[in-house]
Amino acid sequence: MKIGIVGLGRMGGNIARRLMKHGHECVVYDRDEKALSTLADEGGEKAADLKDMAAKLPAPRVIWVMLPAGKITEEIVAALGGILQAGDVIIDGGNTLYKDDIRRAKELREKGIEYIDIGTSGGVWGLERGYCMMIGGEQKAVAHIDPVLAALAPGMGDIPRTKNREGRSETAERGYLHCGPAGAGHFVKMIHNGIEYGMMQAYAEGFDILKNRNSEELPEDQRFDLDIGDIAEVWRRGSVVTSWLLDLTASALAGDEELSGFSGEVADSGEGRWTVDAAVEEAVAAPVLASALFARFRSRRGNTFGEKILSAMRLGFGGHVEKKG
Repeated sequence: MKIGIVGLGRMGGNIARRLMKHGHECVVYDRDEKALSTLADEGGEKAADLKDMAAKLPAPRVIWVMLPAGKITEEIVAALGGILQAGDVIIDGGNTLYKDDIRRAKELREKGIEYIDIGTSGGVWGLERGYCMMIGGEQKAVAHIDPVLAALAPGMGDIPRTKNREGRSETAERGYLHCGPAGAGHFVKMIHNGIEYGMMQAYAEGFDILKNRNSEELPEDQRFDLDIGDIAEVWRRGSVVTSWLLDLTASALAGDEELSGFSGEVADSGEGRWTVDAAVEEAVAAPVLASALFARFRSRRGNTFGEKILSAMRLGFGGHVEKKG
């Protein structure tokens, strides 16, 4: 399939690379000329602007927008809505608020343009590992882009199959799932990220307790000088708390057990707040997820070792570099 990719940052660029690796053709565009030229040198077909991209794609055109949620994505989707024609497809693969997806889909449907929202997880490792994708949109449009989704997904890999899944979604086993109508994909990804906040916070607090067990304020016979790098490593081997986040933590601690390169000021990119908002709307108790979000707010007013753990994990999976004051 020939597809347009708008936004060639950490994830957009690697999405284009993975697609080209699997035999798809990519027309690429980014306002950053360096990023654009890099992808063009690697096999992408450079577009001068959005109109040029549309002209270089066969009908029905498929354009994947991979930009930060908010104003820039809103502007690009609106611009594409004025360029594309009935039957064409716009994909938003960023972390857009699902309510915005619902609105956009309605607006574009009046023009006959299909809108698909894809919550995309995989971070900077997606090029190698593949991307877990949660998808919202009309079934026919989602089916049309299935070759793209199959190429981007991690596939079955060596993960053991879950028992008693007969008759359920086959694509879920391969790492992508059509979750429902417009907005459903980003809603599921939003909750995924809210859970991620909670998991990361649990690791951060646990390692902070381990780190401080040698405090002079404790009775001497209760102090332990623990090697937390080795503890992270042993937990990776058969423990029930094993996860990719723990893998990233162990890697960071192996390189610098004090995590001196991190301040511990932990940003939040929106999905955690939206998850808590959804819990309030539904009157669903979510104390762990809410506390994890509030802990990130607190981290900006003085930091603990646990918050350095959070920063290290965010750098590991998403390439999120701490903002410097």
